[in-house]
Parts: sequence; structure tokens; C-alpha cells
Amino acid sequence: MLNVIVKPFYILGIDAEILKQTGADYGIYFSLLGLTFILNIFLDAGIVNYNVKNIAQHKQLLHKHFSGIITIRLGLSFIYFGLIYLVAWLLNYPSDYYFLLGILAFNQVLVAFILYLRSNLSGLLLFKQDSFISVLDRGILIILLSYLLWWRTNEAKFQIEWFAYAQSLAYAITLLTALFLVIKQTGKVSFRFNKVFSIAIIRHSLPYATLILLMMIYYRSDAIMLERLLPNGKLETAIYAQGYRFFEAFNMLGFLFAGLLLPLFAKLLKEKKKVEDLLFTSFKILFSISLVLALAAYLNRTEIIAWRYGVEGTLLVESANSFGVLMLCFVAVSTTYIFGTLLTANGNLKRLNKLALGGVFLNLVLNYFLIPKLGAYGASWASLITQVITVLGQIILVFNLLKIKGIKAVLVSTSMFTFSLLIGFYTFDKYLDLNWFLKFITFGFFGLILSLVTKMIDVKHFLFIMKEEK
Repeated sequence: MLNVIVKPFYILGIDAEILKQTGADYGIYFSLLGLTFILNIFLDAGIVNYNVKNIAQHKQLLHKHFSGIITIRLGLSFIYFGLIYLVAWLLNYPSDYYFLLGILAFNQVLVAFILYLRSNLSGLLLFKQDSFISVLDRGILIILLSYLLWWRTNEAKFQIEWFAYAQSLAYAITLLTALFLVIKQTGKVSFRFNKVFSIAIIRHSLPYATLILLMMIYYRSDAIMLERLLPNGKLETAIYAQGYRFFEAFNMLGFLFAGLLLPLFAKLLKEKKKVEDLLFTSFKILFSISLVLALAAYLNRTEIIAWRYGVEGTLLVESANSFGVLMLCFVAVSTTYIFGTLLTANGNLKRLNKLALGGVFLNLVLNYFLIPKLGAYGASWASLITQVITVLGQIILVFNLLKIKGIKAVLVSTSMFTFSLLIGFYTFDKYLDLNWFLKFITFGFFGLILSLVTKMIDVKHFLFIMKEEK
């Protein structure tokens, strides 16, 4: 619950305010951040996803693996920094971008260590401790940045570098806290490098690394291509970021589901139990919530962007249109968190990687043709098309590989819910003249009632399943 409150508030309250105050400078930050995210896989090497699944199935290995993996992380960090600057040089980034890029890369190193420590807590099904760590950095950032944005008496303009420095401090504190919680489970830890162990871990993690790299390319390449392909790239990237930050805030819900489901799916599969109940229940809950939120946002896209960023005229239209498409993308990504997580837990990484590779190719081609013509709006459409095709491929893989049964009942309830919600959307759009916030809330309640009537949401049943499978 803390994640649902803290992270969206951080993104839409703090991060969005920084975007508003820094303008085109945020476009540079967002493009560089995308680069650090894409190359992050050379820092992670797929260890986090591998470790969650492995510890969930073999808890006794935590102590044995912990010290060895930490030393691997340190070595990967040096490789990561080298690659970051090599790619920045190849992309012809100006030299005055390099300092900020270095800070952002350092922050990714800290985040990578935090995520690895969290993967141990998640693999042990210590969800409360994992949730605490997951919001600690954002809580610290909210305090630090609230002071820098609103409370300080110095009237100097907010600098985008301050944002990066605050992240460094918050991540460092969170890392130390997470390390303390994990050492409570492992006992005394000695840091040593074991060549044979390191090679084995990287070899097992490589399929996960490949998948994450490919997904990050079609998640984050939009901002890089916007900034590099267009003469006014900084501005277009900032416009795209306005809608993308809302997408990220809503996306926290799906990300939380994936974090809960991966160890549970892994446990069910290891014990050769049926996954249909957990799969369908979680899908219906997340699909209905994501579709309601996406349509509510699309319905009020112009008013929301104007309210949060204070833009108007042509910039408002372009930003609102991009935001609306990205929110539709949120539905596809949320569904990926269900079906992609199940395939990951089942070890179908080779097929997932082939599908993701196709997604990368499609996304890059679409961006190459759409961005010069449509700017941020074109990048949003490239994302939506890529995500929809990718998630359809994942759904087909799940049903073919796992022989899932009972789909008819789910299709009926999902179709009824979607059709009824779209009718409601049309009615709200054409016939209800309400304040945008009231319209957003009213449509949300309408969607919630509809999801309960069509039995798309059954929270008690979902909680019962999770309790039974822990």
C-alpha cells in the first residue's frame, strides 16, 4: 500500500515539478537517464530476476550465494561505467553532458545493489521488508527535494544536477538499510571473489539479462531517439516526459504485482501445482484497474497536463495527445506484468527473448519513421503498437506452453467488462459536462462498480490465493 501512495506522489508531485521548473534541461536528463537504464543490464546481468526465482525455490542457498554475487556486482559496475561513456561517445553526446551522465550512472549502480538486496527479501517472501525498502529511497527524496523545490530561501533556479545529487544520497541510505536487513537473514558475510561461482551465476543469469536488455531498449529508446533525431530534441523529449511520468506513476501498480507474482509462480511451478487460479485472478484485477485508469486519464488528458505543468497552446495539445496514447500503453504493459512474469517463472526465457527482440526491431523502426513526422506523439504510438503486439505474443506463449485451461469464463467476463466500460467512456465524453477532476473520479467509481458486477475484481479471493501459496 505504501508503494501505491509514495511512488506516484513522488513521480507526479516531485519529479513532475522538477520537469516543470527545468523545462528543456529535463529533456537532457530524461534522455541520459534512458541511456543509463538501457545499459543497466550490463550492471545487473539478469541477476535480480534469477535470484528471486532461485531463492524462492532454494532458500538454503541465500548465505552461499550472497557474498559471491556482491563481488560480481562490484566487477560489473566498472564494466558498466566504461560502456556508458563509450555509447555516449558513439551517440555523439556533447562533452558537457558527461558529468551529469556520470552521476546518473553512479545512481544506477546504487539502485542495482538495492534491487539485488531486495531480490533476496522477495525470494524469502519477506514482502513487508521488501516493500519498506522499495519506498524508503522515494520517501527520503520527497523530503530532500521538497526543501529544494519549495522551502529553501535561496531564490536561485532549481538545477537538474541537484536532482541527481539528491538521488545519490537517498539511494546510499537505502542501500545501507537493505544491507542490514539481508545480513540479518544471512548472518556474517565475507566478501570474496570465486571465479568458478561467478561464471556459473552469470551463465545462469544471462537469459534474464538478455530479456531485460531487450525490454529496456523498447521502453527507453524513445527518449534517446527524440533527443538525437530532432533539431528541437530537448524540448520534444521534455514534452514526451510529461506524459511518460504519469505513465510511470500508474505503472507502479503493475510493477508491484509482478514483484509479488514472480516468487509465487515459481513456487507453484516447482511444486507442479496449477497456476490458472492465480493467473486469471491477478489478470482480471490488474486488467480492469489499468483499463479504468487509462480511460479516465485519456478522457481528461488535456486538463490533466494543463493542471500539472501549466502549459498551453500547441505545447499543451502535443503533450496531451502523447500522454493519452501512453496511458493506453499502460494497459498492455500491465498485462505483460502478468503473462511475462509467468513465462519468466517457468524458465521460458529463450522464447521471451525472441519475442522481445522482435519488439525491439519493431519499436526502433516505428520510432525512426514516426518521430521525425510526429515528434513525441509519434514516439507514444511506437510504444503502444510495440507493447500491444508483444503482450499478445506473451499470451499466446502462455497458453501454448503451459496448456492453460478455463479461458472461456475469463474471456466472457473480460469482454463484458470492456464493452460496458467503453460505452461508459463514450457517454462521459459526449454527454457529461463536469469539472475534469470530478469526471475522473466519477468515471473511476463507475469502472470500479462495473468490475465488481462483472466479477473482474475479487480481492478476497486473490488474497486467499496468495496466503495459501506462501
